[in-house]
Amino acid sequence: MSALTNEFEPADDHAAIREGVRAVVTRFGDDYWLARDDDGKFPFEFHRAMAEAGWLGITMPEEYGGSGLGVTEAAVMMHEVASHGGGMSATSAVHINLFGPHPIVVKGTPEQKARWVPRLVAGEDQCCFGFTEPDAGLNTTRIKTFAQKVPGGYLVHGQKVWTSTAQVANKIMLLTRTTKYEDCARPTDGITIFYTDLDRSKIDVHRIPKMGRKAVDSNAIFIDGLFIPDSDRIGEEGKGFSYILHSLNPERILIAVEAIGIGQDALRRAAKYARERVVFDRPIGQNQGIQHPLAENWMYLESAWQMAMRAAWLYDHDKPCGAEANAAKFLGARAGHDAAWQAIMTHGGFGYAKEYHVERLFREVSITRLAPITEQLILSFIAEKVLELPKSY
Repeated sequence: MSALTNEFEPADDHAAIREGVRAVVTRFGDDYWLARDDDGKFPFEFHRAMAEAGWLGITMPEEYGGSGLGVTEAAVMMHEVASHGGGMSATSAVHINLFGPHPIVVKGTPEQKARWVPRLVAGEDQCCFGFTEPDAGLNTTRIKTFAQKVPGGYLVHGQKVWTSTAQVANKIMLLTRTTKYEDCARPTDGITIFYTDLDRSKIDVHRIPKMGRKAVDSNAIFIDGLFIPDSDRIGEEGKGFSYILHSLNPERILIAVEAIGIGQDALRRAAKYARERVVFDRPIGQNQGIQHPLAENWMYLESAWQMAMRAAWLYDHDKPCGAEANAAKFLGARAGHDAAWQAIMTHGGFGYAKEYHVERLFREVSITRLAPITEQLILSFIAEKVLELPKSY
């Protein structure tokens, strides 16, 4: 029983992390995030404040300016970031630093780490990720962006989609093929990862208008003759697929806690409104038709949080956590989405108005049900890996 208790027992520094993060994020209130939702400008002020407070490097090695903490601490941090009105616009502005550069930390040379990581921790560089492609989707082995070996480096042609922050980034982590799919012994072979300058003379960036998270841009990018020097390749040529696997479970855990934080934010707003809104001479929160859905939202959010913390604990203790991380992402996204929708319903007509912010939180949290992996693939994964059912795809 002691091992199980340890999984769910907050460490002494978790309260300090929350307090420190809260001191930064509460400086950026509802009006700030509503303005970013309106104008679509990247929240540079927020990003700078988080960098100056040292939070961008919470999982990065100490020798390169980070804090060297685990995914559990990163999850506590991102849950707090998500809980104060900024939604995914706040979380997405910073969480790339927590799991995205992991291939650099795991497989980068000392020279590469020293060259790249301190600048990410300090917020001097902003990185976008060119992984997803229009015709490949979640089947990463089918990417077509190709890096051809040339003297001194590689010449890249191809396209990516849903590349976040490419409007403001100066660096790109790029997943390419260096051997064509049909020439590989295994589908996962022949994929190479690079971290290099985002050369806008060779990379055409087109913003994708979307439902939420307007302040953190999503883009289609077109790469035509981008030269990448050998020194910007991470690890061995053709081994990139295995490198990105290191960051998948942390990403799922962080997305889960962010969705939970947004859902809890929406739930607090709904409960407050239900206590204060009087109709037929009584607060609407006195009615069980209002109470019961909100109480159910609280239970699902708390349950999802426990699964996310279990997954984070397992990861930080080098134990298998694929099922738990995927389950946390599924449960957290569902619970956050449902709580935000119920907050709109609790507000009635006013829930549809921007004044009360719950419609914005609903739009912000919706992406967590879609990305970085769909609910259907998570269900298939659990069926195959946990229940030992035949693979369905």
